[in-house]
Amino acid sequence: MRTLRVKRFLWAILLIGLFLSPMSIRAEAAPDALTPLIDAIAQRIAIADQVALSKWASHAPVEDLKREQAVLTAVPAQASRFRLEPDPTQRFFSAQIEANKLVQYGLLWQWVQTGKAPSGSHPDLHEIRAQLDRLQNTLLERLAAFDPYRRDARCNQWVASTIADAAADDLHRWALVRATGALCAKPE
Repeated sequence: MRTLRVKRFLWAILLIGLFLSPMSIRAEAAPDALTPLIDAIAQRIAIADQVALSKWASHAPVEDLKREQAVLTAVPAQASRFRLEPDPTQRFFSAQIEANKLVQYGLLWQWVQTGKAPSGSHPDLHEIRAQLDRLQNTLLERLAAFDPYRRDARCNQWVASTIADAAADDLHRWALVRATGALCAKPE
């Protein structure tokens, strides 16, 4: 009888071990809507490299409060077209602007340290802004697709695992972290 109890105990331990293995406690995969959103955010952050080059060439400051305000003022009307709440959408775009500036400051600092920017043509800031304006609709569309998941308790975990390999270097990775800081909402 004692041998039978020991065997049952060992089987129970084995089964518990299987259920608690890394495979079974692994985080649930992120919703399919997250990766396209992160890709669009990363694309916007990559454009910051061009903005920095343009500002290096023209000696323009990184901060452009008029432009930032114009973007953020337009967001509530744009958000309603995508059935998004205006305030969280405005916070999301504010985070995109801050992430873009983070990259600009980082690159400009690197170029000041070396005394030069990458060689080649320096893009026109007006053309770059047109790119950013077109990308804004893509971001809104993808944000709307991800919106139902923003209050999920796993949202921050999904975002962190998705952005882990989405940037080529630390500067752009930190910018992704900044850009996604307002993506998840407090769980209900």
